[in-house]
Amino acid sequence: MEFSRRDFIVTSAMASLAARARALAQQSAAARPPVQTTGKGFGTGKPPMLISSANGWNGSDLGYQMLREGKDTLDAAIAVGKVQEDDPNDSSVGYGGLPNEEGVVELDSSCMHGPTRRAGAVGGVRNIKNVALLAQAVMNHTGHVMLVGEGAERFGYAMGFEKMNLLTERSRKTWMLWKEMHSNQDWWGPGLDDPSWQPDAKGEAPEAALHDEILRRLDELAARLGIEPEYRQIAIEQALHPPHGTIHCSALNEKDEISGMTTTSGLAWKLPGRCGDTPIIGAGCYTDQDVGSAGATGSGEENIRVAGAHTIVENMRKGMSPQEAGLDALKRIARNFNNDEKKIRYVGMNYYILRKDGAYAGVTLWSGPADRPSRFCVNDGQKRLEPCVALFQGTALSYPPRTPQPRPNVPPPR
Repeated sequence: MEFSRRDFIVTSAMASLAARARALAQQSAAARPPVQTTGKGFGTGKPPMLISSANGWNGSDLGYQMLREGKDTLDAAIAVGKVQEDDPNDSSVGYGGLPNEEGVVELDSSCMHGPTRRAGAVGGVRNIKNVALLAQAVMNHTGHVMLVGEGAERFGYAMGFEKMNLLTERSRKTWMLWKEMHSNQDWWGPGLDDPSWQPDAKGEAPEAALHDEILRRLDELAARLGIEPEYRQIAIEQALHPPHGTIHCSALNEKDEISGMTTTSGLAWKLPGRCGDTPIIGAGCYTDQDVGSAGATGSGEENIRVAGAHTIVENMRKGMSPQEAGLDALKRIARNFNNDEKKIRYVGMNYYILRKDGAYAGVTLWSGPADRPSRFCVNDGQKRLEPCVALFQGTALSYPPRTPQPRPNVPPPR
């Protein structure tokens, strides 16, 4: 069986390949202890407490202890994200984050401080890993709310932030794997919101033999690039299914003060300069001291269009519960596609919601697989992962969708 570089992959094969690669990646990550999912996805906790995306798990205890010690709520929320920003093995944020299509890591962050009703944000930052702290510095030391790109970096250096190369060797090799198997056109062309966009008529499921052959060649390619064996399936999944790497955390103390922050390396392999919802106050993060706090992970473009975090907080102001407020924002995303599931199935979105009285919820557009549902982290003295309340049952498909235009290609072994 021989294939040319351009003809090797049937474009309609990629979504189901990504699903299988995700399963293999979870198997390869089995060394990490599994965390039991408990709870209903909503409830009421007793302050101090934190609500975060599931990847805030590692830093949640630190943030909780800071609240117990009387530290500022925003400092506690930022500390949760900083744990992962500092971790080179976390490809979602900070040092080790997955880069844009040119191999450059670009970071975004925003924060809101409830007690003083202030906000800060940065976008498209290169060479500074702790952008949540940088967003806080914009809030504390300027008369602005947002700085982006080179200006944000120069401000950071003036404030004493270290300049460093954020691309780890592991992330660089994963980017090389993606470059080998894709053209540089992946984020060009019409998006899901374009009225003329149509899913690939060829369907999503390739024949099993092609399935296995593609994965085999990807594994060989990953080996040639020097990606360590225990990480190869994760790298393949990230190349096939570009992740949205984001952490959100909202923190509430015993004085009923509340703050929130969101930090990210953004969508993997994105166009240089792309900013999603994370640095947008009211989209990726929003806090109102009178009401509560909300943040998001997932498809940034879709969340910007509904101003998700602000919508949720305003819904709670009008009397909705955190769960109702979040599901309403998800319904607005679905409405933007005229509730067309052929498009919605390519969108992933989670919201993390904390009301001032300790009521909380995590909601998701898609439930995820039954054995590993979409989850979020709650810490009110008892740290746990709870399943997000889902608008739709099932798992979102890989994005970008594999439309008939020329897309991925995997070179045969040399």
